[in-house]
Amino acid sequence: MKKIFLFCSILSIAAAQNPNLGASGAKFLNIPMGARAAAMGGAVISSTNDASSVFWNPAGIMGVTESSVQLSTVNLYSQYDLSAASIVHNFGDAGALAASYVSLAMKKTEITTELEPNGTGRFFDAQDIALGLTYARSLTLEFSVGITAKYVNQRIWNEVADGIAFDIGTQYKIDYNNLVIAMSMTNFGGDLQFDGEDLNITSLRNNNYPISRLAPGRLETSQYPLPLHFQVGVGMDIINDDFVKMRGEIDATHPNDYDERINIGTEINFVDRFFVRGGYRYNYDDENITVGAGFNFQLGNSIVRFDYAYANFELLPDLHRYSIEIDF
Repeated sequence: MKKIFLFCSILSIAAAQNPNLGASGAKFLNIPMGARAAAMGGAVISSTNDASSVFWNPAGIMGVTESSVQLSTVNLYSQYDLSAASIVHNFGDAGALAASYVSLAMKKTEITTELEPNGTGRFFDAQDIALGLTYARSLTLEFSVGITAKYVNQRIWNEVADGIAFDIGTQYKIDYNNLVIAMSMTNFGGDLQFDGEDLNITSLRNNNYPISRLAPGRLETSQYPLPLHFQVGVGMDIINDDFVKMRGEIDATHPNDYDERINIGTEINFVDRFFVRGGYRYNYDDENITVGAGFNFQLGNSIVRFDYAYANFELLPDLHRYSIEIDF
């Protein structure tokens, strides 16, 4: 009985909520960007090699041969629109340079008050934006490193919080079934704090005398940290022949506001034209299974790629992501 009690106690401690749960803000930075990566359950930091690498592992942009641009979008629960764009150019031995943009916006909503519950005729909205500049370089034939500096801005009506954050990532290739070991750390930066004109208030100097003079005042918001995220992964080819290729990857993640998580993903490639992908996200509150597909075709001297991803949620509505990429 003592052993059973000890075992149950250990399980209860392990299952307890992280004390930092919900402590960070700017959570839009953790939303999976790009349909290919999302379809593989986010297990991509060692396999990413296209323009979407700026959102996962900056070192991955070294996989772009010359130039590449990618656009992706997803509608979140019919209320928010998430869009992302990135462009990469490889300068050869000098390295690769990329620029990126992420926007999460909500639709305008009419303002209501206690005196006007049916609406005031005024509207408010909110938007989160991240603008990034990425540089990566291959230090050896096997080892690449990349870094991103990005400006993060969050706005709720007239209140704004902004700051600078950094991402860093590496990829190390081993000559065995295209084995790659990778690491990425994203959203490293100082705390953010909302400020704006709507925090200005006025109050009576003495509530016992309604006709007393109004005194100006100002509300102060609390600072909050960015969603710092550390991820390590390993990926390799499982099947590699002329017609069919299959790659698998497993990543371990450590966010600063949640327990550790595991991402597992795979991609099957048919004649380098058609792709089928799947993934599983372990220890997430709601999301678990992800699937997707894609194809590409030659258009002049360019290659156009279309990708789609589906993410299953137990409680929230399922998500559909779309991406288009052009290599030129």
